[in-house]
Amino acid sequence: MSQIRRRSVKTQFGLLCIVEEAGEITRLDWGISADDHSDVLHAAEIQMLAYARGELEMFDLPMNVKGTDFQRDVCAAMFAIPFGYTRTYGEIAKDLGVPAQAVGQACGGNPIPIIIPCHRVMGAKGLTGFSGEGGVETKVALLRHEGAAGLLI
Repeated sequence: MSQIRRRSVKTQFGLLCIVEEAGEITRLDWGISADDHSDVLHAAEIQMLAYARGELEMFDLPMNVKGTDFQRDVCAAMFAIPFGYTRTYGEIAKDLGVPAQAVGQACGGNPIPIIIPCHRVMGAKGLTGFSGEGGVETKVALLRHEGAAGLLI
């Protein structure tokens, strides 16, 4: 059994806790304080801080999305959405050949939010929920940070 390590990173989006297991990022949570050390967590902290400063648009970290093949497919589709852009659940669903509701549920189950940008996925009629701390307000803050807030008006 591999050791689980956690590292907290303070950002304008809250206190983020990045979780690493077996050399891969497996989770991101809010509000949990930890100070473990590893090369992967160090890289994740540096990249998260650069993202928070507006200096990084795409994370380059080893990740392991724990879940079904479908969950991993939806996470891969979200990860491919460029910084500052959004897609709808329906667009991703069409690409994957599944119902939009299933995509919405998989987005809500994204274990690595921000790094895998589920905040960039919208409903057909606009803004929808966000599973991270702060809910929709955090989603709006992330989209504003990325310059995608014009889509919210």
